[in-house]
Amino acid sequence: MTENNQTSKQNIFSLFKDAVLGKQQDFTQGSIHKAVFMLAIPMILEMLMESIFALVDIIYVSRVSVNAVATVGLTESVLTLVYAVAIGLSMAATALVARRTGEKDAKGANETAVQVIFLGVFISILISIVGILYPKEILQLMGGEPDLIAEGYGYTRVLLGGNITVMLLFLINAIFRGAGNASIAMWTLILSNGLNIVLDPIFIFGLGPIPAYGVEGAAIATTIGRGTAVVLQLLVLFFGAGKIKIAVKDLVIKVSVMINLIKVSLGGIGQFLIGTSSWVFLMRIMSEFGSEVLAGYTIAIRIMMFTLMPAWGMSNAAATLVGQNLGANQPDRAEKSVWITSKYCAYFMGLVSVVYLFLAPTFLNWFSENTEVVKNGALCLQIIAAGYIAYAYGMVVIQSFNGSGDTKTPTYINFICFWLFQLPFAYIMAITLDYGPVGVFSAITLAEILIAVIGIWLFKKGKWKTVKV
Repeated sequence: MTENNQTSKQNIFSLFKDAVLGKQQDFTQGSIHKAVFMLAIPMILEMLMESIFALVDIIYVSRVSVNAVATVGLTESVLTLVYAVAIGLSMAATALVARRTGEKDAKGANETAVQVIFLGVFISILISIVGILYPKEILQLMGGEPDLIAEGYGYTRVLLGGNITVMLLFLINAIFRGAGNASIAMWTLILSNGLNIVLDPIFIFGLGPIPAYGVEGAAIATTIGRGTAVVLQLLVLFFGAGKIKIAVKDLVIKVSVMINLIKVSLGGIGQFLIGTSSWVFLMRIMSEFGSEVLAGYTIAIRIMMFTLMPAWGMSNAAATLVGQNLGANQPDRAEKSVWITSKYCAYFMGLVSVVYLFLAPTFLNWFSENTEVVKNGALCLQIIAAGYIAYAYGMVVIQSFNGSGDTKTPTYINFICFWLFQLPFAYIMAITLDYGPVGVFSAITLAEILIAVIGIWLFKKGKWKTVKV
């Protein structure tokens, strides 16, 4: 028994090492369980690194001033538009590259990659022009006070002016994921965020000949970190050993490929905008109950994001498996991949939900000593955690639609569940029927359950298997 356990541990370690190093790239054959593991591990690590980066960044900035933190918040709100476009395009990039990879159409995969990069560069240049010329006006439009604008406009100018690094980092990693090179995407993000963590204090507080730039230094560090990672990505695309290899002769605009890319990406952009706008409205409802309730809610959501990252990694793995196997004309294998990934995700989220149900107050106490903040934050964690298993299935199924190239169906599902159900239900329960914050927390949980139910029902109908991209 001991020898078997030892052998099993060695096998898992060996698979983990292969996943991180990207040893397997063809996921249209062999064990589906192994394919899920090989794709999910680097994607989970990638998502966790992004969470750590966000946390470290705000810790450094919070040591500058209250205005600095507020500047980051206002600028990030504007960047949401950049993220919407980048995420929408990245969904399309993953779906199309995965499909071409499954079809063994290397030329088509390369063409898609080139058009994704061209489109990302064009859009980011337009945003850069506005960000460089009008940073003060942008902060003023967002409601920033004069002293905040005076202190923080440099941060806005650098971050929006250098948004091409955000855009390309998103898009090229999506290309790698679609091709099955998830480990490359992971390592580039580790480089980006690792550099940012090291450079943040240097540029914010100064070191040697480098002056203290304050909050602007955070933007400089982020842009350098992401820019360095983008250079690495491009080197891999042109000279690396990945499935996508671009040559100078490939740098030609293909109108039909670009139009197809835009068409598929519109659904992804719509999904992101619907989701983020619903969270903004929920935050507005929560603000009716005072700063302590709002603080508890905000902390609870931040805690949740750490445990949602592994689930996002698994759902991204499902998207790649669906795209590649549909391209290889194996729809049954694609569907089986989704159910296996959903099961693993549900196991993980179920375990997390049990932890939250019993230890939520303990987690909140790490961030606040205010009893009302802890009480409301813990309640938020516990109510939302009650629907975590449904959340797991919903996340995987929604991303699987996207991986097939069907970005419209998840957009319709999000519209129904968030705008037509979640927001009205939250308002009625919290304000009209006077259930307070519990009404909002319940609306979030029920909406996620509804997404899972509708998503599974439509997924089982199988129309996604016939989508042509």
